[in-house]
Amino acid sequence: MKNNNKKILIVEDDKFLAKMLSRMLTDSSYEVFLASSGQEAIDKVESGNVLDLIILDIMLPDLDGFEVLKEIRENNKTKKVPVIIMSNLGQPEDIKHGKDLGASDHLIKSDFSLDEVAKKIKFFLKK
Repeated sequence: MKNNNKKILIVEDDKFLAKMLSRMLTDSSYEVFLASSGQEAIDKVESGNVLDLIILDIMLPDLDGFEVLKEIRENNKTKKVPVIIMSNLGQPEDIKHGKDLGASDHLIKSDFSLDEVAKKIKFFLKK
């Protein structure tokens, strides 16, 4: 099944998780870009690639995901791109902060299987 080359940016510093997500999405015919730091994510967002969805970790080695999300929402090219936060930060205030900054959804890593993540991605890409 082709996904019309939908482009997804995965911002994740856990190399194993990033590779698993990337493989799953590539196998589903998505075009995947990876960033392992906040600054790298911002560079990819500003590089001119038209992104259809962003999966964003919060705890990153330089800028945290909240800073990255703020930048994404301030950029005219990406302000409407769905952003799914995928983090181990799952306190109500973290989830509220992400939503306030414009996150489309917040997944707590330990609570979701890859299949559930795939369903969320399909849901947001159909909108």
